[in-house]
Amino acid sequence: MPSFAGRLLPGLFRLLGFRRQFASPEAMLRGVQDRLVRPVPYGPPRGLRSVEIEVDVGHDTGWPVYRFLPRHRTPTRAAVYVHGGAWVNQIHPLHWRLVAGLAARSGAAVTVPIYPLAPVGTAATVVPSVADLIAALVDRYGAGRVASLGDSAGGQIALSAALLLRDRGVPPLHRTVLISPALDLTLANPEIDLVEPRDPWLARPGTRAAIELWRGDLPIKDPLVSPLFGDLVGLGPLTVFSGTRDITSPDTRLLVSRARAAGVPVDHHEETGLIHVHPLLPVPEGRRARRLMAGVLAG
Repeated sequence: MPSFAGRLLPGLFRLLGFRRQFASPEAMLRGVQDRLVRPVPYGPPRGLRSVEIEVDVGHDTGWPVYRFLPRHRTPTRAAVYVHGGAWVNQIHPLHWRLVAGLAARSGAAVTVPIYPLAPVGTAATVVPSVADLIAALVDRYGAGRVASLGDSAGGQIALSAALLLRDRGVPPLHRTVLISPALDLTLANPEIDLVEPRDPWLARPGTRAAIELWRGDLPIKDPLVSPLFGDLVGLGPLTVFSGTRDITSPDTRLLVSRARAAGVPVDHHEETGLIHVHPLLPVPEGRRARRLMAGVLAG
């Protein structure tokens, strides 16, 4: 049974028109074009937990890459957080607040790449670069002290990067944490038909338009695009958060089942009646998920 605040979210999101961008390909592509002409600011808000953390930024990769570091202590663990937004939307203040909270509570150094959005960035260019960032942290801290996290589209990138690292021979990460991840970009799971009418945010028509921009020249079943089609054997442990009023939830259940069958340890936290990426939201279920994530990063 969702909390009172959790039960309010579907109606609130419908009232605020969150689904409008996803309702049609035309609406999605209009938004993409508008953001190409008028890019959305991406920097973290000022004063974000400044007593507990410090923030720096580098551009060695060609993208802005932020680091959130616990103040007054040297981190012995690290993580990369990949933000969501249907591959076409910029990082949001809720992402920054989550990252700041994770760094402050866990003591880990959290790296946040501001990757180029589709159609400028595509799976073929972004996923390998994110994998490179994670690999550099593995070289510094050791694989057992590095985690990868991502929500929604960022969850797809994080899992695809983890599979790519496995294929490169990098030892398994401490954990890959996925929040309402996009996993099979064919969106062909028939169980989505049952969830979509109850999802107040996501819908397939607009999502498919964003996917076409993101996949570029890659086949849609390539694991760089749809990690659910990858071989999961040898992947490090997973922690997965999902809600049942979210069209990503049917594929999340498939991932959990297939990963366990492949011998991958999985912690799955599914919240009945909760919406997409609820761990980022100011509801009791979100606060519980954030505590669990901080515990995962702390080791």
